[in-house]
Amino acid sequence: MLLLSACSRTEQVETLTGFAQGTTWHVTVWQPGGVDLNTLQKHIDAEFSRLDTVLSNYRADSDIERFNRSETTALVEVGEEIVTLVRTARTISEASQGCYDLTIKPLFDLWGFTGDTLTPPSPDVLAQVRQHIGFSKLSSPSGNLLQKSDPKLRVDLSSIAQGYSVSRIAAVVEAAGIQNYLVEIGGELQTRGHKPDGSPWRIGVERPLPEGRSVEKALTIGRDTPTAVMTSGTYRHYFDEQGQRYSHILDARTGRPVAHNTVSVTVVHDNPTEADAWSTALLCLGSRNGVKVAKQQGIAALFIDTEGGQLQEVPTTAWRALKEQHIEVN
Repeated sequence: MLLLSACSRTEQVETLTGFAQGTTWHVTVWQPGGVDLNTLQKHIDAEFSRLDTVLSNYRADSDIERFNRSETTALVEVGEEIVTLVRTARTISEASQGCYDLTIKPLFDLWGFTGDTLTPPSPDVLAQVRQHIGFSKLSSPSGNLLQKSDPKLRVDLSSIAQGYSVSRIAAVVEAAGIQNYLVEIGGELQTRGHKPDGSPWRIGVERPLPEGRSVEKALTIGRDTPTAVMTSGTYRHYFDEQGQRYSHILDARTGRPVAHNTVSVTVVHDNPTEADAWSTALLCLGSRNGVKVAKQQGIAALFIDTEGGQLQEVPTTAWRALKEQHIEVN
């Protein structure tokens, strides 16, 4: 009886929480025999710290910001992680017809989305800055080098780095021998395995409304293989200026915030890095064009539009077929 009691105490869900990358994170785990939470916490904190020094656009000493400051067309060593992210993003950018583009950082700064005040630029200034935007001006000739053809080019990894961070924290968890977990950073997440009683992880997709928080959809992840759920939306980060609402999602082709009525896109994928980038790319395109691209790429995505003050769901074919992958949508 004592033995059975001890086992039941160790086979329970444990959750670690913290603050990183400008948001909160939660790691929920369980494993037969229990989990060394103190050691796991140390390893997670160390990995977040390492990722920060590589990918953060808010740290002047990070590898990506060192590259951004290097106003040169010479080769710059940035490491394999950044090059891999750039290559992944380039493929998705091409599929989005250039709407999604990591080189929009000068535009993001120009509009004021990095601060507290929106500053809509004049057409002349916008045209001038757009001359220094575009994946065509960025190359990755080797596994750890990047090169600019325009010295003023700057890269913003925020649309893909969080998904990659989810994958890295999940790798830390798995390195500890844990096969059952839910890793979440700022609402972006990956699951693996199931709960101690055999029941699946359940995920809530937030209703895309600025006021309050409620669930639009619930996903029941009935498969044990790694599954990423990523959502991008315009409903939390925006500015209202002179009666007009400006989304923080910028279309690299125009240099302006998107103007369509798609307010969120949720993507279910087996790769959190790609899922993160795809959710942003499809949100940039909007449902009218994004559904076509998602269908071509086989992406399971749920677009949510606003029509006459009401929310309208627009699922892709792959999203409707999630049940075949043992993922229930309610």
